[in-house]
Amino acid sequence: MRRMTGLWLLAAAALVSPAAAQSDKTWESFRADVFGSRPIADGTNVITLQAPVRAEDAAITPIDVAPAPGAKPIKALTLIIDENPAPVVASFSFGPGAMNAAISTRVRVDSYSYVRAVAELEDGSLHMVKKFVKASGGCSAPAGKDHDKAIAEMGKMKLRQFTPKDGAREAQIMIRHPNYSGLQMDQLTRNYTPAHFVRDIEIKRGDELIFRMEGGISLSEDPNIRFLFKPGAGDIKVTAKDTESNVWTQSWPVEAQGS
Repeated sequence: MRRMTGLWLLAAAALVSPAAAQSDKTWESFRADVFGSRPIADGTNVITLQAPVRAEDAAITPIDVAPAPGAKPIKALTLIIDENPAPVVASFSFGPGAMNAAISTRVRVDSYSYVRAVAELEDGSLHMVKKFVKASGGCSAPAGKDHDKAIAEMGKMKLRQFTPKDGAREAQIMIRHPNYSGLQMDQLTRNYTPAHFVRDIEIKRGDELIFRMEGGISLSEDPNIRFLFKPGAGDIKVTAKDTESNVWTQSWPVEAQGS
């Protein structure tokens, strides 16, 4: 009986999920490169992170981040995927036009990995939450459209606005861009497509900054970001820049409430 119990325990250990077996070893190997020696506290009471346990498509994995109920204002936010070739997905700096630090976007996940959201408060303190996501191949997955079409449509933007709620305005910016990671192989030439991605996005309402984003290869093709902003005067203005020094700017009037 002892022998059978021992065998069962060994078998159970072999079946431990990757999430349970995964450690913070990768994170600890680069965290100082991103945040230096600054302490990072548990962020459960500061920020919430939603991500699928298993991604349906590793190249467009949805991520939702929002302040926890009653949390202090968040000044900046960094999204990280430990096992990606470039772990820092994007960093967001919020301005006076932001309602809060709620952000929804889509990312590439290259292998089973922790996804992390690190929030910085006004006092400079850092707070982190994490989720384990089962996905693979997101950074090397072929682009969804052919290269010529992707280049022809590059820089086109669309802004969706949603019905206001709880005093906040909500919108989603969508930018046409292949966001090549540098790890995708051209199936005809068998060469890797050079990295070419949206590097900076700035969104303002009138003269007030809503947020500024610095991104990397882990943002999905055709980046889109859903966000909240304060009501007020002025158009929504979006400026996007990519790694080839292309710059695109477009403005939209803020829709009247109830429209």
